[in-house]
Amino acid sequence: MKEVKAFIRSDKADEVIIALKELGVLNLTATDVKGIGQSLAAEDDSKYSVNLIQKYSKIAKLEIVCRAVDTANIVEVLQKAAYTGQQGDGMIYVVPVETAIKIRTGAYGGAAL
Repeated sequence: MKEVKAFIRSDKADEVIIALKELGVLNLTATDVKGIGQSLAAEDDSKYSVNLIQKYSKIAKLEIVCRAVDTANIVEVLQKAAYTGQQGDGMIYVVPVETAIKIRTGAYGGAAL
């Protein structure tokens, strides 16, 4: 199993989630976050944070746990649907998942997905 984490522009989140659903990804977590770094969105889209005294961009974090064989297709859809060609389009990370356990049913491993 793998976990795919994608940090994308907030305004692309709907489009990306729809593309993932069309691929068959029905379970994911989406969170609004603020990204700070060298590859911020365009100057007009970034703001100063009073709390952090830094510039940040509003981004969406998508987390998907999937079978390893599905990873490449998910990453491809994320890359295509989130792309604008501008600085700040985001990042995708893929990390191994040791196990998954569904709390309600006790399903374990791939059966929990």
